Amino acid sequence: VLMYLPIAVVVLYSFNANAGRYPSAFTGFSLQYYKGLLNDTKGLLAALKNSLILAGISCGISMVIGTLGAVGMSARKFRLQGAIETLALLPIMVPEIILGMAFLAVFTFAGLRFGMLTLVLAHVTFCTPYVFIIVKGRLAGMDPSLIEASRDLGASPQRAFFTVTLPLILPAVLSGVLLAFAMSLDDMVISFFVTGPETTTLPVYIFGKLKTNVPPSINALCSLMLGATLAVVALSRLVRRGAEKDR
Repeated sequence: VLMYLPIAVVVLYSFNANAGRYPSAFTGFSLQYYKGLLNDTKGLLAALKNSLILAGISCGISMVIGTLGAVGMSARKFRLQGAIETLALLPIMVPEIILGMAFLAVFTFAGLRFGMLTLVLAHVTFCTPYVFIIVKGRLAGMDPSLIEASRDLGASPQRAFFTVTLPLILPAVLSGVLLAFAMSLDDMVISFFVTGPETTTLPVYIFGKLKTNVPPSINALCSLMLGATLAVVALSRLVRRGAEKDR
């Protein structure tokens, strides 16, 4: 109830005819907020577009860095390996407010213009550990003799990675990317410190509106995003069920 009742209320009030800031009763069915959302191309939709672009770029870079880092760390043992792995996970252990202020200081010192570049750099920093830790956990449970067998059969290290290692760790890579995508799309604190006037993300936009008046169309946007998420989950279950039947 605590998890799903607030979500149900958001969906319900997205169809409410009452245009007040804090509606206390459902006064009638209306699609006015959804119509307003489609016309708000410079507000909510623009912020959502920035968030999706940012999450996509950040997760793509994080996927490469996190996967290669996990594979490299698992390939061999060396001194200070534990300390280096701890440093790799540090961005997700440091409070976001501190990390955001640190990025603000560094980017200001480097003279970088605040915008999509600074957002990508910041998001890659805290998204990469999610991919790294999930992929490394998968590699820890993988039989190393599989890679050794491919090498004995003449495969180069690169071919062994793409034909043996990568297919086995691909579910973990995708899990890490999806988690990193969710964290990037949801981030407000760090993005607030490093965003620019033309690259406002959706969480920062909503937070800024809390100071004045929250557009009722936010409920409509949340409902559409929830519907898209449920559709992806349902499609994933259908694909998995089909794959199990083929086996």
